[in-house]
Order: sequence, then C-alpha cells, then structure tokens
Amino acid sequence: MKPEALAPSLLVGTGATTGRFRPEAAWVPLTGDAAGWDVTLEIRLEGDEPVDASLAFAIHLPADDDPRWLVPGLFYGDNRPADSRAHHPRWVEATAEAPGDPFASPDWWFRADRCATPAVFATGKGTRYAVATRERSAIGQPGIGFGTVDTDTGLRRQLRLAFPYRELPVVYDGGPEPQPADCPTHRWQPGDVVRLEARVYAVPDGADADAAILRDLHAWLAGKPIRPPIDADAAASLAADGLLAWHYRAGEGVLIETAAFDRDHPSEPDRLAMHVAWLSGAPAASALLQHGRRTGRADATDAGTRVLDGIAANLAPCGTFWGQWTADHGWTKGWTPGPDALHARTIAEATLFMARAARLAERRPWRDAVRSNAAFVLGHQRPDGAIPSAWNGTSGDVISWDGTAGLAWVPALSEASRLLGDPTLLDAARRAGAHYADAVEHGRLAGAPEDVDRSPTSEDGYVALMAYVALARADDASRGARLTLARRAADWMLGFRYVYDVDVPPDSPLGRIGFRSTGFDMASPANQHLHAYGLICTGELVALSRLLGDRRYATAAAEQLAAARQVIVREDGMLGGRRGMMPERLYQTRYDGEKGDIGPLSHAWCLGLLLHAAELAVVTPELADG
Repeated sequence: MKPEALAPSLLVGTGATTGRFRPEAAWVPLTGDAAGWDVTLEIRLEGDEPVDASLAFAIHLPADDDPRWLVPGLFYGDNRPADSRAHHPRWVEATAEAPGDPFASPDWWFRADRCATPAVFATGKGTRYAVATRERSAIGQPGIGFGTVDTDTGLRRQLRLAFPYRELPVVYDGGPEPQPADCPTHRWQPGDVVRLEARVYAVPDGADADAAILRDLHAWLAGKPIRPPIDADAAASLAADGLLAWHYRAGEGVLIETAAFDRDHPSEPDRLAMHVAWLSGAPAASALLQHGRRTGRADATDAGTRVLDGIAANLAPCGTFWGQWTADHGWTKGWTPGPDALHARTIAEATLFMARAARLAERRPWRDAVRSNAAFVLGHQRPDGAIPSAWNGTSGDVISWDGTAGLAWVPALSEASRLLGDPTLLDAARRAGAHYADAVEHGRLAGAPEDVDRSPTSEDGYVALMAYVALARADDASRGARLTLARRAADWMLGFRYVYDVDVPPDSPLGRIGFRSTGFDMASPANQHLHAYGLICTGELVALSRLLGDRRYATAAAEQLAAARQVIVREDGMLGGRRGMMPERLYQTRYDGEKGDIGPLSHAWCLGLLLHAAELAVVTPELADG
C-alpha cells in the first residue's frame, strides 16, 4: 500500500483556513513486524498575521463494516451496551439514535494522556489501520480522534491526530454528566515552522494484528526501565506493615477497604467494609499469610488466618461466599444491583485465593468453603459451559449470564480440583474455558468488576489471562490451544498498560516523587485513572513467558511491580499519607482530580496485591530488578 491510498489530509480546527498552512510530509517505511510508516509533518504558517489554531492529521479508510474502533485503554468497539448502567463515551453510527444518552456519538476526539498508547485503530476491507503519536509535541499535548465522514468517494472512516488535542463532542471526567468540549489552540506566528511526529500502520486484519502494532509502538515510545525506590523484600515488609496498621481490624477479623491518608481531617471517612475479594478480603489475607510464614512474622500470619477464617465461616445460604462484610450490616451482598445479588468474579477470586491458602496452611474450614463454592458453580453451570455472572445469595437463583465474568471461575475451579483431588472441577473449568474462548479471540471481554456494568476493563484481561494459563498448566494434550488463548488474553490486557511516561506537573503530588506512569494500567474507559490491579496476575505472566519461551510477558510483570513500588508511602508525609499506605487512584489525565494528583485513600487491595507480587518476586528470577 502507498500512503496516497490513505488520502492523508490536514484539518484546521480554529481561527484560520487550511490554505494558510503549508504542510510537507515525509513517509519512511517501518522495518519491524508491523507494516507502516514513520511520518514527519513539517508545517509552516504563511501570511502576515498570527493565528490561534489546532491542526489535525487524518487518514481515510473504507467504511465497509464494523470498524472495531480501538483506543488502547479508552475505547473498545462501541465501548458499552446501550442499556449499561455505566455512563461514559459510547460510539454509535451517525444514522443511529441514542435517546437519553449524552455520551453517545458517532465522532470522538480525546487528549493523548487518556490513552495507554496514544493511538487509534480501525478496520476496513480486511486491513487493520492505526495512527499514533507521542504524548508531547512542539505545540502542546496531542490528541486522537475517529469518526465517519462523507467524501467524494462515499462514506469513509477517519483516524486522526490533533495538535494540540481536542476533546469533542463532550468531555468525560468521571461524573454522570458530560462536560463542555475542550479545544485548546496554539498561537502561530507568521513564518513559524513546526515539526510533528506520527506513525501510520496498515496490516492484514486478524486476531494478532493489534498486538503486532502495539508491540511496535511500545518499542517506539518506551523510556528507560524504572528503578524502583525499594526492593521486593522491602516492599513486601512495608505492604504488610500498612495492611496491619491501617486496614486490619482484629476485633472483627477484617481488612477494611480504605483508610484516609489524612488521619486528622479526612476528606472522607474510612470505608468500614470488606469485599471477600476484589477490593480486599481473601487475596490480601492470603498474601499476609504467605508473607508471615516466609518471614516468621506472627502478626501477619495471625491476621491473614483470622480474615480467611471469617470469610470461610460466613457462607451465604446458597453455599457460596457472601459478597462483603460491612460494619453496619455484617455479611451481605456486594455492589451488584438486586436483592442479595452476588458477583461471579468477586466470589471466584475469593475461592481461588482461599484454595491457595488452604494448600499452604491445610485448614479444613477453608477446604470446606472451597468445596461448597465449587459445588454451587457445578450445579449452575450451563451445558454449553457458561457460568452465571450474578446470582441471588439466598435462593441461588441466577440473575444474569451477561459478560465474561464467569471466566474467573476457571482458575478457581482448577485450583479447587488440585486442592480437593476432584477431577470433575477441572472438567468444569475446561468447559467454561471453551465457552468463553470466542470472546477472547474477538476481544469481547467485559463485566469483571462489580462497579462497571458490561463495559471492557483491564480487569477482564487479568481474569482471562489467569483462566487460560491455569488450563495450559493443567492440560498437556491441549496446551497449545490454551496457550494461544492465554497469549491473546495477555496481549489484550497489556493494551491497557501505559507504555510511556505521562508528563505530570512537577509541582503535583506525583510530580514531586518523580512518578513515572510506565507499567501502570488504565483501569477502564469508565474509570480513567491509573491502577496496578494487574499485580494479581504477576505469576501468570511469568508462567506464560516460560511456557511460550517469550520473555516479554515476564518483563511486563516486572515492569508493573517496579511501577507500583513508586507509590507505596515509605515515610510519613509522602503523598500526604502515612507510612505503609498506598493509593488506588493515580491521575494521569483530566479525570476526577487534577493531573498528577492522587485519591488520598489507602486501599487494602493495593497493599494486598503488592504484597502478593512482591512475595513472588522474592523467589522468582524473572522478577528480579535489572
């Protein structure tokens, strides 16, 4: 393909006509695995008067079918179902109607720092196209955009880069209402010449097309490896200290989910609740147990044991765990709407880490709890392998089959089979893996967290990776097929991972600690902040690297572990917190808080998963600091 086939064009946003700008473009073919070009744009302003303007570089591609839009970390296909409870940008065709949805549009523009990789992808006539740039340019932060335009040759999809960025038609800042469009400009002086960087890709469409392009962009955008401020052993000790000091409540035997950084004048009170997994619960308790046994710390061992005992002893009438404990209501449902509604991923994650703890400590109540949860799933799994995504904790009645949250039961059932010596549980895991394979192949993963209704999230990738690595470990005969799915799940998941360092203000909380965003994940299109929940699948990424003989996945695991160690509070006052605290929300863009700010709450899951990954790092050569 030649560049002319893409009909590249220059668009002027404000204050001038295209005729005053004289663009020249140099297209240099790329030499890597992904076909495309390095593009250098040299733009000169002519005339005698200054101009305030934003420019956009655009390419055009056929509008023959579903474009399968992708903005890594930010936009996936149409981005959410029309009837989802979530409210964030959604794509609709220009001919479609979306009554009552202010975030539905056929045309979108976003600032670059919202993107895990500043790029936008689409498909036309069997080719996967993408355009990308860096987060910084000579005339301000760039942006990306996409939509459908009517040209002389008919409807065409358009992929765009804006300099500076534009956010249109509205801005999403995490709130339920759209904010006004944001369209900054650059002041051009007569005779100014500006050079801008871009990459353009055109590769045969297929299941691995996006991964090939993203790998090439990673090599283009990545900076030097992060040198973490503390090693893994010190991080494990500090995370355990933080859990015990700020989150553990010995009287109730729980790990509360959040603790305010400011203990004297908190902006919001501690959250006196504990999900059985996900936001707290079994993963953090299991990590405490493992740390305590390795280091001989009785306080960590006792706390982990006590929390797991409480979870195991308080099953719902249906036989699974309850969703959470709260100070006001005791053991009850989680955040899933509906009477006594329980969420598949939360309960499965609790079962997985309870089973791992039971293999470590051999406590019969934990084994019995795992057996009871697994029995419920076997009794409700459909013949086609599907597992309910939600059910009533009292009656056991299925509430929903939507999404792919049921995949979380694959590693849980695999671990339970190993713990209990019951091959029927592994058979159930295999059937579930087969059922959800098509969703993995086509990147249609959604619904893993309780608070994002059927929208794609980074957590869906973690769940899928853990599922197919578990099956690959268990099945020698079908390992090749399982590994292909595990690799595709990992590649999809890593699309949420920031491959560059966002330019945070130097006088912001994150700026003052020299924060680097490389290695963190965008939580989701609905929750546009950085987080490190990917630490939960640290072991699976290393296992995938070993099984494939491909170092990249273990490197990604080590990269996130290094990144996460930047933000655990090492001494009182750092980030405004207390020693051993760790924030969940890191603001790399305009969302909920100022860029470079944090959510001033310590989260139990952050400390628990950092402790989990750090304990693995102590005994795993691939996770050693380079």
